[in-house]
Amino acid sequence: MRTGLLQGPRGLPASTRESLAALEQAAAEAAARGARLLVTDEMFLTGYALGDAVAEVAEPAGGPAARHIAGIAARHAVAIVHGYPELDGDRVHNAARLTGPDGSVLADYRKTHLFGDYERSVFTPGDRPLVQATLDGVRIGLLICYDVEFPEAVRAHALAGTELLVVPTALMRPYEFVPETLLPVRAFENGMYIAYVNRCGPEGDYDFVGGSCLAGPDGVVRARAGAGPELLVADVDLDLLRTTREQNPYLTDRRPELYGSLAARRTAR
Repeated sequence: MRTGLLQGPRGLPASTRESLAALEQAAAEAAARGARLLVTDEMFLTGYALGDAVAEVAEPAGGPAARHIAGIAARHAVAIVHGYPELDGDRVHNAARLTGPDGSVLADYRKTHLFGDYERSVFTPGDRPLVQATLDGVRIGLLICYDVEFPEAVRAHALAGTELLVVPTALMRPYEFVPETLLPVRAFENGMYIAYVNRCGPEGDYDFVGGSCLAGPDGVVRARAGAGPELLVADVDLDLLRTTREQNPYLTDRRPELYGSLAARRTAR
């Protein structure tokens, strides 16, 4: 399955309307290049560095922006994963939605591991660690940014059959080692593809590093962006995935009876 990774922003979005216009253009380009899935970065619709104003721009999961994106997906016959702030009553979640190429809702995910004081002050963490959907025969899982840095979260997806893990991201300096080093290892040790789609450039107090990538189950990066706005397109090969899983014994050689201590909240000293 050919997958598009939209690294942005292409100029800091001043409004959700501008983000939607950029998404329309990217969806058309990705579809023309044969993509069936297009993935955006974390908080794509509104920008990340919003402070307390995040509640003012947040929308319900099925709000106007989501309906507009459903139209984009259907017009270009391409599935879309978009990051956004989700309003749920008086709570705001850092969320991502997978919309199918016919405009239908395939999956909704809320970030479970919040990073830093800012996120913990404005977002409520999600409580569903495993969200999946199937597109064109590929089992897709969703995480957001910091989530993928927890090996337990990714391993849970591997054990549940996720073949392509999609990760909208807002990774800032000085954490370049995450896309450069950690992501290929995560893909290899779990026998899956990981599409890691980052923001880029300065925004508020942050400087996002870019470096979006599609890492394969053999630990090889199929495509990697630079530091600026870019639309990558690369293939998810299920034949390679199956062969790699047959050759890599990590999942079959596990001994879960030894891992009970992993459920502990913290390590005893």
